[in-house]
Amino acid sequence: MTKDAIGHVVLAGAVALVACAGIATTAQAADAYFKLSSPDFKDGGVLPRKAAGSTAGNANCVGQNISPAFKWVNPPAGTKSFALLMLDPEARGAKGVSHWVAYGIPVSVTGFAQGEVSKPSDKYVGGKSLMGVGTYSGPCTPPGDWHHYTFMLIATDLDPKALQPGLTREELLAAVDGHTKGTAGLIGRFTKPEK
Repeated sequence: MTKDAIGHVVLAGAVALVACAGIATTAQAADAYFKLSSPDFKDGGVLPRKAAGSTAGNANCVGQNISPAFKWVNPPAGTKSFALLMLDPEARGAKGVSHWVAYGIPVSVTGFAQGEVSKPSDKYVGGKSLMGVGTYSGPCTPPGDWHHYTFMLIATDLDPKALQPGLTREELLAAVDGHTKGTAGLIGRFTKPEK
């Protein structure tokens, strides 16, 4: 093999190595994002029926009110606590329905098990949803169009005990203004099944 041929092989190898390193760096960077996910549904996917509400007397509540599991990774630097909100933006003539308001979640908590937030827990401070409760309230979606239930995880620099219980969504958002380190979101769709 000539010197030129050897030089081309070495150069090609170096280019391939740099390209692979770039791919690895890009993949590592993508893995480093603050991310909220659930093993029970994919982002943009359908919420399980058991996650729907179970309010007696409401024919649109077809579930068991079992909250999905959630997990999150890579909180931003300086995070001391999290807030987790659930909103149906299409309900009430586009006024939206706040289904769940939780905050004061210590930075040591990295998720919730299935059903864990359907009841009070020492892992979070319960706010006040439109239903007047501080725990998860599942969808009671009318038949027809899909509703997009938006879960928003907010990383804050507030101490987990900084805020009093019972804050509404609007009160919480005002309280964390200027204290937000980052946000992550997840959407689950639901409509009342035909059967």
